[in-house]
Amino acid sequence: MKFLTYLGYGLASAVLLISVNACMNTTPTAVAPTPTVSSSSAPGGHQIESRGKKININNALISELDKLEAKLGVPALSNKIQGSRPYAKPEELVSKKVIDQAQYDQIKDLVTIEDVSLTGEARDVDYMTKLGLMKGHLMVAKELLDLKQAVQAEPHIGHPVEEIYADVEEQLKERKVPEFKTPLIALHDLVKGGAKDGAKVNADFTVAMKSVDGAISILPATQRNSATFTLQVINGLLDTANSEYKSSIAKGKIAQIVEYQDSRGFVTYVNQLFRAIEPQLKQANPAVATTIGTTLADLTKAWPAPIAPAAPVKTAEEVTKLVKQIESEAMKIAKTTT
Repeated sequence: MKFLTYLGYGLASAVLLISVNACMNTTPTAVAPTPTVSSSSAPGGHQIESRGKKININNALISELDKLEAKLGVPALSNKIQGSRPYAKPEELVSKKVIDQAQYDQIKDLVTIEDVSLTGEARDVDYMTKLGLMKGHLMVAKELLDLKQAVQAEPHIGHPVEEIYADVEEQLKERKVPEFKTPLIALHDLVKGGAKDGAKVNADFTVAMKSVDGAISILPATQRNSATFTLQVINGLLDTANSEYKSSIAKGKIAQIVEYQDSRGFVTYVNQLFRAIEPQLKQANPAVATTIGTTLADLTKAWPAPIAPAAPVKTAEEVTKLVKQIESEAMKIAKTTT
């Protein structure tokens, strides 16, 4: 995600991901009905676009807009779309000269100006996915700080504050989660100042990460420990990582280092989530669990280090194929538990 502050935009939120099922220390049960998603004109959170859901070009996060940039292969398109807001209709992407008609024809079915609201489990998946993006940013930032790369770490500390917190703030209030934007800002200020006091940076980082973990812990333990729920979050994070990785590559090189690092952070957290549910998956379907684990290990090779290599280890197409394979395997779990 590019380091931009989102001010003055309404919020809209949407996630509909695959449903898979197996619960921690329980016998797998039937997949729950698909949560309701409905259109709404009231302000909501920035949506995290999932497969089959349109991107609201008036309030989507830069990471969502990166999906359009990656599809069209237009450098800095995300910033161009963001900079030309608001739009009265999607076709204004053309009239405002953000893209041409031929390019618009390629994405017209992917974009909207309508808000979407969530109900049921989809809202909880959306909530944890956003917090998972925060964790991914912080994870890669810590790697960079440990390498004494405060300048490179700074945007990743900034993203949770500048982008995601405002996006999830409404849900935090509804769930009565204690405010934690203040410690995030404090950490960001330290890193912007050069991270000169290492002990203070480490202490503030610990507070920030614990705050995000605390927000996640508000969700019921049975839900957080459910393979059904976690695999939906994993797919959402991998979808975003895939788009960020695509956006990082230009002419066979890692041209956008921040996007490379963003995607690394998200996949790092995905690995953590998968390890937690792997025993459940092995009980439900050992072959599928093994395939997901092997595929994820192969996918992770695309990010050999927090410092980006000059050339990508895997092509964008290879990464997309691996991400889709993980989703396909997860769907097999869903079929065996319905």
